[in-house]
Amino acid sequence: RISISCLLPASWHFSISPVGCPRVLNTTLRQIVVIGVLAAAVSLLYYSLVVIRNKYGRAYRDKRFHRYLARVTDTEATDTNNPNLNYGIVVDCGSSGSRIFVYCWPRHNGNPHDLLDIKQMRDKNRKPVVMKIKPGISEFANSPEKVSDYISPLLSFAAEHVPRAKHKETPLYILCTAGMRILPESQQKAILEDLLTDIPVHFDFLFSDSHAEVISGKQEGVYAWIGINFVLGRFEHTDDEDEAIVEVHVPGSENKEAIFRKRTVGILDMGGVSTQIAYEVPKTVSFASSQQEEVAKNLLAEFNLGCDAHQTEHVYRVYVATFLGFGGNAARQRYEDSLFTSVVLKNRLLGKQTGMTSDSPYLDPCLPLDAQDEIHQNRQIMYLRGTGDFNLCREIIQPFMNKTNETQTSLNGVYQPAVHFQNSEFYGFSEFYYCTEDVLRMGGDYNAAKFTKAAKDYCATKWSVLRERFDRGLYASHADLHRLKYQCFKSAWMYEVFHNGFSFPVSYSNLKTALQVYDKEVQWTLGAILYRTRFLPLRDIQQENFRGSHSHWRSFSFVYNHYLFFVCFLIVLLSILLYLLRLRRIHRRMLRNSSSTSLWIEEGLPPQKISGAL
Repeated sequence: RISISCLLPASWHFSISPVGCPRVLNTTLRQIVVIGVLAAAVSLLYYSLVVIRNKYGRAYRDKRFHRYLARVTDTEATDTNNPNLNYGIVVDCGSSGSRIFVYCWPRHNGNPHDLLDIKQMRDKNRKPVVMKIKPGISEFANSPEKVSDYISPLLSFAAEHVPRAKHKETPLYILCTAGMRILPESQQKAILEDLLTDIPVHFDFLFSDSHAEVISGKQEGVYAWIGINFVLGRFEHTDDEDEAIVEVHVPGSENKEAIFRKRTVGILDMGGVSTQIAYEVPKTVSFASSQQEEVAKNLLAEFNLGCDAHQTEHVYRVYVATFLGFGGNAARQRYEDSLFTSVVLKNRLLGKQTGMTSDSPYLDPCLPLDAQDEIHQNRQIMYLRGTGDFNLCREIIQPFMNKTNETQTSLNGVYQPAVHFQNSEFYGFSEFYYCTEDVLRMGGDYNAAKFTKAAKDYCATKWSVLRERFDRGLYASHADLHRLKYQCFKSAWMYEVFHNGFSFPVSYSNLKTALQVYDKEVQWTLGAILYRTRFLPLRDIQQENFRGSHSHWRSFSFVYNHYLFFVCFLIVLLSILLYLLRLRRIHRRMLRNSSSTSLWIEEGLPPQKISGAL
C-alpha cells in the first residue's frame, strides 16, 4: 500500500489500494509502475541539473579558451544580413599610401565592464576588407582640391561592403600619420578641409569634423598598444587566480585603494627609420628633476577605454616614445657615415689609404666574414670587408645609443619610467622579428644567450657559405641578399637597443618576437577604432536600463533558462499525476458508495450516510 500526501496548495491525501483493480494489475506491479514514473521524473530532474550543468559548465569554464581559439580561426565571412551588427571604417593615410580598414562588432552585451568585441570585416571570400592606394596623401600638399577624388575609391570600396541601411550609423575616421606631420600646418588644414567638405556630399557615413585629423606619433603608439592588448584579451576582467594580474594605481585616485586587473603587454617596434616602445606604467612615477617631469608629460598618455568616464577600472597610463634614426636601416646609415668620416680623418693623419682601394679594404666587424661592401660619399668610394666579430661590432655601436648618466633614461637620454621586469611581458615587431627569424630561425620566445650564440655563429660564417645556404632556400622565404649582408649588424643593433638602450636585463625572458598575433597582422587602426567608439556601449546600456527596472533578468544565461524550464516541466508533470490519482480515488469511492446504496434499496433497508470528507 502506497500513501502520498501533499500539504500545498491544499491538504490532499490519497492512497493506492488493490481493491477495485484488475487482477492482472496486482499490488506489486502497480507499485512498480508508480515508482517507475517517479523514478523517471527524478531522473529527468537529475539530468537537467547535473548532466546539462556539467556540459555547459565546461563550456563556461572553457569560454576564454574557445574565445581565443575563435580569434585564431575566425575567418568566416561577415554576416551582413545580421541587423545587430555594427560597422566602423578607418583610413590610414601614411607616407607611402593610404589603406582603408572596415571593422564590425555585434551589439554590446550591456555589461559596463566589457568593451566592444571589434573584429575586422571579411568579405564573402573570407578575406579582410582592406584596400590600399598610392601615393601618400601628403603628395597632394600643393593641390588639396584633388584629395577627395584621390580617397574616393577607398570609400566606394567600403560602401560596397557595408550594408546600405547601415551607412548613416557607420563612423568613418580618416587619420593621417608621418607623411602629413612634416607638412606645414596650412597645407594640413587645406587637405582636411577638402575631405570634410566633399565626403559628406557623396557618402552617407557618419563623418564629422573630429573624424579627420593628423595624429601624433604618441597617438599612433597608443593605438598600437591598445590593438595588441585587445587582441590578446588583456582588457577583459578575470577572477582566475592563474591569470597574470598586476596591481594598478589608477591616475587621479591616489587616495583610493589599488585595483587588480590583467597584466597588459608592452610593444617594441623597430622599423627601418625609427624605433618605438610603449608599455603601461601601473604605479605612480617619480621624477629626478622638474625638467624630467616636464618631458615625461609628453611621453605618458592617460586615457579611459571604458564606456563610462566615471568608472576608472579601464583607465590606463601608458608610456610611449619614438626614436627617429634608431631603426635598422637608419642606424646602419649612421654607422657608415661615422665610419667613413673617421677612416678618412685617420688616413690623413697617418698618410694611409685604408679602405680607399679594393686591395686594402677596411675591415668591418659588423659584416659577415669575407663579405664585401661599399660606402659612397662625396663622390668617393670606401671599400669594406667583413670580419664577422659580433662582440666587437656591439662594442663599436654602443656609443650610438646616446645614453646619458642621468637616472631613468634610455636611448638619446630620453626619460623612461622603470619597467617591472619580473611582472611584465613585451612583444617585439618588425626588425625584432626579422632579426630573430629570417636567417637565425628563432623567432618567438626570446632568449638572450641563445640569440647571442646564434648571431656570433652567423657573423663568423664565411659569406660564400651563407650564399650557398641562401641559394638552397634554407632561410625565410622573404629573406633577401640585403638581409643576409646586414643581418650581423642588425642583430648587434637590436641586441644593444634592447639590453643597453632600454636597459632590459640579459636574463629577461618575457619578450616574444612576432610578425602576427593569432595569424593576424595587428594594425594601430584597430586600437584607433576601439578608442574612438569606446562610449558607444554606454548608449546601449542606458537603453537596456530604460526598458525596465527588471531588465537584469535578461542577463540570465541560456543554460539557467533551461534549468527553469525543466523545473517547471517537472512541477506540471507531478501536479497532473497527483490530480489524476486523486480523481481516480474519488471515482472509486463513488462507485463503491453507489453500489452499496443500490444494495440497501433492493433489500428495503434505509441507506447509510455517505461520508462527506473525501
